[in-house]
Amino acid sequence: MDEDAIADLFAAFGPVAVRRMFGGAGLYADGLMFALWAGDSFYLKADAALAEDLKGRGSVPFSYVAKGVTRTMGGFWSVPEEALDDADDLAALARRALFVAHAANEAKAKARPAGRASANKAKPAGGASAKKAKPAAGAAGKKPTAKKKSAPAQG
Repeated sequence: MDEDAIADLFAAFGPVAVRRMFGGAGLYADGLMFALWAGDSFYLKADAALAEDLKGRGSVPFSYVAKGVTRTMGGFWSVPEEALDDADDLAALARRALFVAHAANEAKAKARPAGRASANKAKPAGGASAKKAKPAAGAAGKKPTAKKKSAPAQG
């Protein structure tokens, strides 16, 4: 299917950007992939609730064969046949899929700072590495003093 045909199919939904990938295409709105086209089928990004609704309408999860093994991706579900013939139905499903894409993107963004904070430990001031860091000054700005070695006991 070419980009113009995809745009026509999703016209009731709104503008769709199509990016070719892996012999198929990713469909984007608001800069987020909300659907994909693979083989002769469209698949919508789905959370558990949308997946359950789509399953009830006869949809199946996206699957592919790699090295002779069929792999299933439950995050994308096929568009029901009747929705391909009903522009309003397809637009409503696409809006739900875009909502799922936005929610996933927000969840990923919230997880990033915590992940980065633990991975990137703070460096000492002045750019010194942790191994070369000088001990902090003691009370009242005095430098810490080294312990004196005691003289060997004479006996």
